[in-house]
Amino acid sequence: MKINMLGYATVCAVIFCITTATAQTKPAMISDARIKALIRRMTLEEKIGMLHADSKFSSPGVKRLGVPQLMSDDGPLGVREEVKDDWAPAELTTDSATFFPNGSALAATWSPALARRFGVALGEETRARHKDVILAPAFNITRTPLNGRTYEYYSEDPFLNSQLAVAAVAGIQTQGVAACVKHYAVNNQETDRRKVNVLVSERALQEIYLPAFKAAITKGNAWVIMTAYNRFRGDFCSESSYLLQDLLRRQWGFMGVVMSDWGGTHSSVKAAKNGLDVEMGTDKPYGEYYFAKPLIDSVRLGYVSEKLIDEKVYHMLWVMYHTSMNRSKPTGSLNTASHAKAAYDIASEAIVLLKNEKNLLPLNTAVIKSLAVIGDNATLQFHRGGIGAGVKARYEVTNLQGLKNKFGRQVDIQFAQGYAPDYGAKYTDEQKEKAEKPNWDLIKQAADLAKNRDAAIVFIGGNREYESEGHDRTTLHLPFAEQELVNAVSAVNANTIVIVVGGAPYDLNEIKKNNHTIVWQWYNGCEGGNALADVLSGKVNPSGKMPFTFPVKLEDSPAHALHTFPYDNLNADYKEGILVGYRWFDSKKIEPLYPFGYGLSYANYVYSGLSADKGAYKPGEKITLTVQLKNTGKYGGKEVVQLYVAKENSEVERPEKELKAFTKVWVGAGKQVAVKIPVYVSDLAFFNEKTMKWEVEPGKYKFLVASSSKDVRQTKVITVN
Repeated sequence: MKINMLGYATVCAVIFCITTATAQTKPAMISDARIKALIRRMTLEEKIGMLHADSKFSSPGVKRLGVPQLMSDDGPLGVREEVKDDWAPAELTTDSATFFPNGSALAATWSPALARRFGVALGEETRARHKDVILAPAFNITRTPLNGRTYEYYSEDPFLNSQLAVAAVAGIQTQGVAACVKHYAVNNQETDRRKVNVLVSERALQEIYLPAFKAAITKGNAWVIMTAYNRFRGDFCSESSYLLQDLLRRQWGFMGVVMSDWGGTHSSVKAAKNGLDVEMGTDKPYGEYYFAKPLIDSVRLGYVSEKLIDEKVYHMLWVMYHTSMNRSKPTGSLNTASHAKAAYDIASEAIVLLKNEKNLLPLNTAVIKSLAVIGDNATLQFHRGGIGAGVKARYEVTNLQGLKNKFGRQVDIQFAQGYAPDYGAKYTDEQKEKAEKPNWDLIKQAADLAKNRDAAIVFIGGNREYESEGHDRTTLHLPFAEQELVNAVSAVNANTIVIVVGGAPYDLNEIKKNNHTIVWQWYNGCEGGNALADVLSGKVNPSGKMPFTFPVKLEDSPAHALHTFPYDNLNADYKEGILVGYRWFDSKKIEPLYPFGYGLSYANYVYSGLSADKGAYKPGEKITLTVQLKNTGKYGGKEVVQLYVAKENSEVERPEKELKAFTKVWVGAGKQVAVKIPVYVSDLAFFNEKTMKWEVEPGKYKFLVASSSKDVRQTKVITVN
């Protein structure tokens, strides 16, 4: 966009008082006065012009004063390609980007260090694409495994989400790009997401659904937050004074911009008064938006004060100070080798080994000389598909190509499709029903290929159409008659390996029972095929851990056990309270198919000698636990040491245990390391709804060091006075 350079120079001089400011630096006090001076130079129309969209992904600046547009773009999987007014691709040659693994894949790494690397790389690409705000990360809680955006979100646990969110946000913003954390708040289903009203207790809100948002603001210093589509206790999230004013501004000290989701604004006066700053959307002329001419009229009629408008413009300029108007911001980089390496490392550490009973993995190419690769997910690319954020990747290594890259010179690899995933997010029920019927011709071709091979690898699971924004799944069943395919191949080849591709839980009961080798892969980015091949070969020892619980049956999950999904009369009543995910399964003594935190390794880790630096602690103190971790296997590897805490004889409802710390450590073959795990006494607090405060209950606490939520290895009781 062309701007008046004299005006731009003027506004830069007004806004920037410290030339050494970095992307993570808050404005100095003198900047506050100068931002306000700039606002005083604006007309009412210019101010309000900054508070609504003027294209698919931008809000206008003030050309007269040299204030540029604020440019944003989708981003959980990478920077989205440029689009036309009708959302069709712009067909440019300059808008490709790195495809990063999906959100639940990142969560499966249990690695804040990798989350930060993801953030830095995403920030660099966003800056290189000349965007100021990237609509990422997204980390709503996995309340139901059917949520269409589970693949995009992180996990079912607020602590794990918080640790990864803070790291990702901080990484993004090192590049002078605003991380837009989303979707605030309790956005846990796609079914009627624009209508559903969420009813949730204050304790569950504070302990389960808000911690990651709070941490992203107070520890990650996120500059932008996006409101969710749904209602919260009767009000749309974009109109909730409690969410946007009481919590976000007053309690958490948020300084940045509150942005609506696209088309998620429903009023001028109520939204303006209750905390929304900018309205984004695409449906009708931008001048008719609630935060356009109707807001101007509301000010002139006295329904909204101009002082309130000035506050919103201040928030916009505050974010611009860090981004579009930050003269010291980096230039960014796009599609670099370092970004591909970050995508590869995340993908490698995200893959979860679910079963390896015959020790068929790592593959022994001295024995296996021929390989049948079966299933559409072996050749499908995942950077596009469905509704919502996609990436126009410059390249994506498919699973089949990754296997050929790794084993092609030693092993004869042949492919059969196995099933036809004829399914789209907007397909009719009749089309969906047809897609679920077995294609026996394809299944027979696959079985015929597999029966004469030394081993077979069957790729099944979902895809980016089946798991998508805009709709929730209706079942946990594997789609496209994939179970029939697995059964047919397994019947003719004793060395069948099942690879499940997906971003959310599926029904793997039959496969778990009948198949000896199972690997979980995600929508694992541009290097996904290479990462998988390296895990199967043993070059990489799998270290991924499940970020959510797999139920044996859907009715075991709390929202479904209590019949509160999707809603009753459009009210989604979160009756399970704080018992979300493994908290529910543990407390109700329900055995999961795969527990939270589960994942095998080619190594064998032995835990011993759990100790604490003291036996009793006072409020405000830090508890330091130490556990010995020995690798008795022949492969070096990384183990996620998980620390859960249980309050003994609690006077309030508590889950059986809760994750309070974790650390991922490398242990060489035959080596032993001492792993230190710090926890603050304040981390043991619960939210007291009577006092509306966090409180630490005195007494005895059991600390459980575990390899998963169901695999506790060491325990120790500690007293809090």
